[in-house]
Amino acid sequence: MAGIIDLIGNTPMAEIKKLNPNPNVRIFGKLEGNNPGGSVKDRAAKNMIKSAMERGDIKPGTKLIEATSGNTGIALAMIASLYGLEIELVMPDNSTRERTLTMEAFGAKVTLLEGIELCRDYAEEKGASGEYFLLNQFANPDNYLAHYHTTGPEIWKDTEGQITHFVSSMGTTGTIMGCSRYFKEVNPDIQIVGCQPTEGSSIPGIRRWPVEYLPKIFEPERVDRVLDISEAEATLMARRLAKEEAIFAGMSSGGAMAAAVKLAEELTEGTIVFICCDRGDRYLSSELFG
Repeated sequence: MAGIIDLIGNTPMAEIKKLNPNPNVRIFGKLEGNNPGGSVKDRAAKNMIKSAMERGDIKPGTKLIEATSGNTGIALAMIASLYGLEIELVMPDNSTRERTLTMEAFGAKVTLLEGIELCRDYAEEKGASGEYFLLNQFANPDNYLAHYHTTGPEIWKDTEGQITHFVSSMGTTGTIMGCSRYFKEVNPDIQIVGCQPTEGSSIPGIRRWPVEYLPKIFEPERVDRVLDISEAEATLMARRLAKEEAIFAGMSSGGAMAAAVKLAEELTEGTIVFICCDRGDRYLSSELFG
């Protein structure tokens, strides 16, 4: 019988029927909310902790620390609990209560600060002290390698190599960096499309980073195109995914879906796959579905 950690990955894909504006294009959402921790971040969390343990960077008694906007924190709390590791998660103070409670349920310590940038600074400072091991998803190759080894190959297999466009929200950029590496190896013609918030928009899980905070794992040449999505577009599409496609997901998934629709409207044919990052129950205390 498989343990929880063995159930990460191999998530299903669902074809988008009602929200697809172009009958000559197929759109699929990869339902990452079906991971045991409820998001795409389970993959990176598993690979970052497991690989660090295999290298000897993490030993019994090592205290972990990480800055997160939510989903990575939940995934890390879950994986750390399986290995009996202490972890402190540093999160923006406007994060939904569900996220904090979920991390604490797994045994994590949660520290709330103002804004993800300040959270990152705090975590890096604690990591530099030597008392904590900083996983640093923003600069850790094990983040994108999780998607190179799992997410990309799964999509390629499930579309029988027919994928023409891959769409992903960009936060740490681990998903898009890993999948881009894989897809360009198997078929360089596959277009890699990222989405980021428009200026002034706030979309949990998607960032328009200031230059000094741009994730070190991000290589812009691996993304063929970036689409700007507004907060209103992401919100509306998340609501429509639930009501019209019965896919209950968060705002970052709505943003990726909005980008997939824009793309589909331009194409004469193709197969688009977008990452449906997490589950909508993470946002019930917010105004997303209010």
